[in-house]
Amino acid sequence: MQVVIVGGGRVGLPTALSFARRGHRTVVHDTDAERIQELAAGRIPFFEPGLDDLVAEQVASGRLSGTIDPAEAYRGAQVAFICVDTPMGADGTADLRALLKAAETIARTGEDGLVVTVKSTVPVGTGARLTALFAERGGSAVHVASNPEFLQEGLALEEALAPTRILVGSDAARAREVLRELYAPFVADGAAWVETDLATAELTKYASNAFLAMKISYANALAEICDTIGADVVTLTQTLGLDPRIGAGHLRPGIGYGGGCLSKDLSALRTTLDGLGIRFGLLDEVEAINERALDGVLEKVRTGLGGLPGRRVTLLGLAFKPETDDVRMAPSLRLAARLLDEGATVIGYDPRAGEVAAKELSALEVDDDPYRALEDAECAVVCTEWDQIRSLDLERARAAMARPFVVDGRNAFDPTAMAAAGFEYVATGRPALGRSEERILT
Repeated sequence: MQVVIVGGGRVGLPTALSFARRGHRTVVHDTDAERIQELAAGRIPFFEPGLDDLVAEQVASGRLSGTIDPAEAYRGAQVAFICVDTPMGADGTADLRALLKAAETIARTGEDGLVVTVKSTVPVGTGARLTALFAERGGSAVHVASNPEFLQEGLALEEALAPTRILVGSDAARAREVLRELYAPFVADGAAWVETDLATAELTKYASNAFLAMKISYANALAEICDTIGADVVTLTQTLGLDPRIGAGHLRPGIGYGGGCLSKDLSALRTTLDGLGIRFGLLDEVEAINERALDGVLEKVRTGLGGLPGRRVTLLGLAFKPETDDVRMAPSLRLAARLLDEGATVIGYDPRAGEVAAKELSALEVDDDPYRALEDAECAVVCTEWDQIRSLDLERARAAMARPFVVDGRNAFDPTAMAAAGFEYVATGRPALGRSEERILT
């Protein structure tokens, strides 16, 4: 088939590669000319493990290309996947301007029988809205489907190439038929195929992200309790995760969830439900716990230092999670802003996200060497559990600091090892001294 991917970002490029690698002629349509030029050169504008090599390979093969010209993109295409951003608007709802602009372009350019498939996360009713839009514009007969993405940053390419589940919602028989054929090889390789209506598919994406946010907040609530009574949240959550009804994924406490999905999707779902008169108080508490997780880390730093004015604090990790350079809604930057507001000097280190973080928060100093970032620091806060941070030489790190005080917001280190290395160590929901995860698991 000829496939169009609308938007060459963190969802669009892995999606494009998943089809190009299966032999389909795949065209990325983006309004950003620089991004398309980079794609033609086999380069990508963000970090995602393995993506750059496969982009270069598929561009060289001729199966993957990009264009800013909609006429070129949609000529002969059977299916188009809309993968544009739907960021959180000022009122908490999803901002659909980029998606509606893409739909307008398709209405002018798409050919008869084109299946327009929305991968972007959108509120319930968006598919019906697009169907009405295409009907009003007349012209070509276009069929609308919802095919939400379930990609995790850091694993996006792996999950796009070998998805565990494929959800397709549509009220159009033609759309279901085309997508069934397109995804048949993925299903043959073991992906679960779920077919439903538009509204159910759209709601499922929000429900999935809200549930993941709930698991994170649940772990953070348990960490609060453990901090109070002196219990060990690591042992607790690992034991919970061994129950197959619960599962270990996203059941780790920290400084709160971030990134471009969970926060905005939770907000959009709450706003949508409010508009429908549906009370879902659990979501309110999920968000409140997320805020308290960040408050708790700040208080540990403030208390440990006896105040923040004039203090030098290093943040170890700036991306919202490892294996990405994404700092959207990153707890680290929110923490940095609050530390700065209270008079601290803040230095950040991240193996991938330093440059991006510095652009987001100009008052944040960034160093690409962790030991330089730790020089003369009176406190270090672990914000992202990168392997490069977990594997720091503790003796060297301690020697660099003015005061060896560490607040571990991700429980990246073994408290016993930190104490042995001479650190004042404050974990999240763990006693000051405790067994390592390795010993717990054996």
